[in-house]
Amino acid sequence: MQPLLPALVIGLAAALCSAVCSGVGLQGDAIAYGSVIAALVVRPDFSRWPLAIYPVLLALAAIGMGIGVAIGRGLAAVPQVFVFGLVAALMQLLSLTLPGKLRPLSGVLAVAGVLPLLGGNPSWSSWGEQLLALAIGLAVGTMLQLAFTPAQLPAADGAGEAEALEPPGTEPPLGTRVVRGLRSPYFWRKLVFASLALAIGEGVGAVTPKYLYFGIVLLLNESVGATLARVRDRMVGVSLGILMPLLVFNSFGISQLATGLVMGGTAALVVALNGGSYLRTALISSGVAFIGYGPLVAWYIPNRWIDYLMGCGLALAVGVLLFPHSALKRYNQLSSRPDPLSLEDQQELGRLLEEASEEARWLGLPAPLPRR
Repeated sequence: MQPLLPALVIGLAAALCSAVCSGVGLQGDAIAYGSVIAALVVRPDFSRWPLAIYPVLLALAAIGMGIGVAIGRGLAAVPQVFVFGLVAALMQLLSLTLPGKLRPLSGVLAVAGVLPLLGGNPSWSSWGEQLLALAIGLAVGTMLQLAFTPAQLPAADGAGEAEALEPPGTEPPLGTRVVRGLRSPYFWRKLVFASLALAIGEGVGAVTPKYLYFGIVLLLNESVGATLARVRDRMVGVSLGILMPLLVFNSFGISQLATGLVMGGTAALVVALNGGSYLRTALISSGVAFIGYGPLVAWYIPNRWIDYLMGCGLALAVGVLLFPHSALKRYNQLSSRPDPLSLEDQQELGRLLEEASEEARWLGLPAPLPRR
């Protein structure tokens, strides 16, 4: 498989989706959402997503954005900071109801809920247009990936990846999941700061304070190591993702062709730098910067990079200062036990290894070794 083939398909998907959305009368944010989704749904290894992911993503987006529209319209006279905080808290509460296989998508729900509030004038017509754009993006990206999948590549349905999210037969009932979440200090830590993030951003003078909210809901994790890993991914990905919009805008202006060049160029840059793990974040950064906000001005992208950094800083500060949980410390405790570990402890040890390694890297300590 040619190393730049995924970048070509990603660029084509973004450009074609932008053209299709424009052709059916969509505009503004709807085109941005569709084009970004079209680029993200293309997998660099051309493996297939589980079929269930498509209706699940659309359903979560519809529910989240629908709640945002309903509350935004019902409380139109209330200050946006309060409305934003209320929706943010509701999204965190709803995430407790997600079963284990869908728990990795809790960030989708948290982001979808506040999207209608970012434009300042939520409406049901915009809600419908944005959902249509998401559906078009999923369809265009998937069809182009299928069309360009190399013949020698074995078809993979991705079901194993989805099933690996939660071992079969271990899913607790809904009531148990909710009660367990409500008893966790980490849940309340995230809920409180997600609700306050926009106000904090405005208080510190962020140009786009919403990025502090995204920093909390997407980066803050239970363990310090997991939060550090997400912060590193976000900052490297964003730094790579802002380069191509500046270059393409100054050379070609804004058009469907330029959209494809930005998204495909970003993917090619990430591949060339062997940064495949940062591809998703870089594509989101490029798409949001180039597609979603119209003409780029001198400090447009630097301001957003700074605001991303502030969001990362807020997530790190909360994770380290409030109820800190060290994955490295817990890993060392388990691995140093002289007696054989139970199956549950062995599984926890395996889950903690990557987070503990990230924490050790930031602290300048030797990486923990797998227990033999």
